[in-house]
Amino acid sequence: MLKRRISLATAAAGAALVMAAVAGCGTNAQPIQLKLAASEVLAQAAQKTADVTSYTVDAVVRVTHPQEGTGEVQGRMLYQGKPQLAVDLTLDTAQMGGRSLPGGARALLLGDTAYVKVEALKDLLGASKPWIKVPLTEADKSGEVQQYLSQIQQFDLAGTTKLVTASQDVKAVGTESVNGEDATHYSGTFPVDAAVQQLPTDEREQARTHLAELKDVKFDIWVAGDGLPRKLAMNGSKDGGTLDATLLFKGFNEPVSIQAPAADQVGELPRNTTG
Repeated sequence: MLKRRISLATAAAGAALVMAAVAGCGTNAQPIQLKLAASEVLAQAAQKTADVTSYTVDAVVRVTHPQEGTGEVQGRMLYQGKPQLAVDLTLDTAQMGGRSLPGGARALLLGDTAYVKVEALKDLLGASKPWIKVPLTEADKSGEVQQYLSQIQQFDLAGTTKLVTASQDVKAVGTESVNGEDATHYSGTFPVDAAVQQLPTDEREQARTHLAELKDVKFDIWVAGDGLPRKLAMNGSKDGGTLDATLLFKGFNEPVSIQAPAADQVGELPRNTTG
C-alpha cells in the first residue's frame, strides 16, 4: 500500500513542495485532556488518529531554501482509508524560487491507480487528455509524474501525530477556539531522530530522509474534547532552510465520495516516460 507522509525535505528543496493541514469536528464541551499530562494527550491522539477512516485537510506551507529561494503551497486534501484507499488532492498555489505552477494541480489516488491533472505536466509529456492515468507500478518510472504523486504521500495524519509524541518538553498553554470548537493548545519541540523512531520500521528511512533538512522542530497542536487534533503548526530550520506549516483538520470519519475522472477525459501515461 502506498505510504502517505509529509515530506519536509521535498518541501525545503522545492522539487515538489509540501502542503499539509487540518481542521475538524467535535463537541464544544470542556476538553477532557486538561485532566491528563500533555505527553499522555499526544499519545492518545496518536492512537485515535490511527483509527480515523476519512478526513479533510486544508494547508498552507511556506519554505525557504539556501539555493532554491522561498516557496509556498496552499491546498486541500480529502482522504478515505476504507473500503479502499482514496485520496483527492488539490494544489491551488505551488511556487518556489520565483517559479510557479500555472493553474495549480490535482491528483487522485484510487486503490492502485493514480490520476494526475497538471497543465504543465500535460504539455511536458505530450498527453492528449486533461487527466493522465498512472498505475502505481508505472509511477516510479516517471520522475515527472512521481513528483506530483509524492504530494499524496505527505498527508499521513496518524504518522504526523506520532512524530510529535517524541517531544520531551510539550506542555498545555491554554484553551482556545479552533473553527468554533474548544480545544486545548499544546506546545513543544521534537528532535527529528527521536521522532522518526515513533514510526513503523518500514517507514522510518523514508521519514528520516524527508526530515533531514531540519533539526529540532517546534510544534503547536490543538486537541479537541474527542481527543483528535484540530490544528497542527510546525516550524523548523537548518543551514539556512526553513519550514513553516499550518494544518487544519475536519470531517473525521464522515462519508466521502472520491471518483475517477470521466473516461473520455483520461489518457494513458505516454510510453516514452516509462521506458
